[in-house]
Amino acid sequence: MLALAVPFVPSAATARPAGIAPSVDAGDDSSDDDALPYMQCVPFARQASGIQLRGDALTWWDQADGLYARGHVPQAGAVMSFRPYRAMSLGHVAMVSKVIDSRTVLLRHANWSPIGGRRGQAEIDVRAVDVSPANDWSEVRVWYAPIGDLGTTHWPVNGFIYKHAPRKGEPPLLSARTTLAQADTPRVTRLSAMPAPSSRIDSDFLDGIRPETGAAVPHTARPNATAAPRPVRNYLFAHAAPSSAPTKLTPTRLTPALRDDPIGRIIAARMKTAEN
Repeated sequence: MLALAVPFVPSAATARPAGIAPSVDAGDDSSDDDALPYMQCVPFARQASGIQLRGDALTWWDQADGLYARGHVPQAGAVMSFRPYRAMSLGHVAMVSKVIDSRTVLLRHANWSPIGGRRGQAEIDVRAVDVSPANDWSEVRVWYAPIGDLGTTHWPVNGFIYKHAPRKGEPPLLSARTTLAQADTPRVTRLSAMPAPSSRIDSDFLDGIRPETGAAVPHTARPNATAAPRPVRNYLFAHAAPSSAPTKLTPTRLTPALRDDPIGRIIAARMKTAEN
């Protein structure tokens, strides 16, 4: 009797490789830890932080919009929201337990490092380091137990979800570097929108100016005529006639009238009178 050889087809449960990529099944739609045979990051982060969001980790950032404040400054108790990346197709969430400095925090999360050959383990107070060029916590390296050090992957991060609700008109919390960069950004003032300043000086404020050698000349209307061009005077230097050799310029002696500003005196006097 011939026996037919039937190829072995593994089930979905046995075909999925264990792998070491963090959080391959990072999220779930259940409220407890029994949906999968190992601990997941979503129920763990929800219990640790008190932030009541559900569903896959990749949905937390958008779910938090309008319910919880969000930003890019780490705070103890906030949830760090990881974006899907490579094998981490469902994203990841982790609670910040402590802020060490502007680049280092401690995390409490689950289903990141396989420990003892088993996935779904909880890790308490492990390091995460911001490696983003702008120090805005958009990329982090996270402690990875199998190598006993920070992993080499730069994991993309959405930001932080804070436990309190967003306050009305409150902008997102930005990193210190981003805040300084915004403060240094020049602001353009639209002068056209500003009202023209009112002047206290009349248009005929020069009427009655006493010339240097004579009495005050009353203002009289003159017919419109094209004035002949006047020679340009230089009150500071007397120019010698051109010659074959350069001539040294000799400064003239300033008269007392030129040492003062008669126009300025009149403007100041008119403004003082208007104020009184």
